[in-house]
Amino acid sequence: MTPTIARRTEAAAGARLSIGALSRATGIPVETLRTWENRYGYPVPERKPSGHRVYALASVPRLRRIAEALSRGHRAGEVVRASDGDLEALLGATPDATPEPAPVHAGAAETVGIPELLETVERFDADRLTRILLGDWARLGPLGFLETRIVPLICAVGSGWEEGKLEIRHEHFLSERIGDLLRSLRLPFEERAHGPLVVLGSLPGEAHALGLQMAALVLSAGGCRVLFLGTEVPVPEMAALAKDMGARAVALSVSSATRGAATSGHIRRLREMLPKRVRLLVGGEGAPKEAPGFDIIHDLSTLDAWSRRLQAEAATAS
Repeated sequence: MTPTIARRTEAAAGARLSIGALSRATGIPVETLRTWENRYGYPVPERKPSGHRVYALASVPRLRRIAEALSRGHRAGEVVRASDGDLEALLGATPDATPEPAPVHAGAAETVGIPELLETVERFDADRLTRILLGDWARLGPLGFLETRIVPLICAVGSGWEEGKLEIRHEHFLSERIGDLLRSLRLPFEERAHGPLVVLGSLPGEAHALGLQMAALVLSAGGCRVLFLGTEVPVPEMAALAKDMGARAVALSVSSATRGAATSGHIRRLREMLPKRVRLLVGGEGAPKEAPGFDIIHDLSTLDAWSRRLQAEAATAS
């Protein structure tokens, strides 16, 4: 190992997270982490010179395994205190009967309406917004969470901005907060997914990422492996990556802001550059109503059904 790599490895091993960052990385609410710390002595915090508590990055994998054990029916008092070896033995002895892991809560989830969520956005109250949304995630599961909470909230903030009730900074705040949340919720699914690979990205000129993030969560929750490229990916690079990685599909998100001839041209060019065996999926408010050679998706429930058909086709072909 070179000195540079060694220094980077040591730095990563010594990295520390705030309790909020630890919550987002593991999908476990802040209040639950605090309850476990007080009741079971884990996770163990350290104190910065300022007095703030921080947690070792190395605790993230163990906390994810604890959450998985709880989702399989084990009790917190049993698994939080367990050694790493005992925890692995519990997981190995218990079948995974829960296909959609959800964050674990210490108490009852806080249920509020969209107007109350808008108030948290207006106040830039990131902690309460995240706490409420994690409670919704635990109650509703991936599709219900996205369709009944995230999409309506995004639409409400957009309407508030258009009406002059909110400012662009509110929209940016919400986009970043939801983006962070969706990424953290997707991680446990990605770790266990074994289905066909789907490459996700947006075309040049398309800077909106939340639709893509929601699609990635639905696909990974359904068992597909996802390769998330983000926004404004050049068409030749997306096509080349899909071919090199043996992807079964490429999924694009098109917002209403980029609907038009230029985007349609990019989509046709991508279809021409992809092998015929690779499906091309187009979704979002700006997606065309229909197009030959493409799979057009108009809502998340349809996307979920599409992903399951893709896996069935892959299983039949293998």
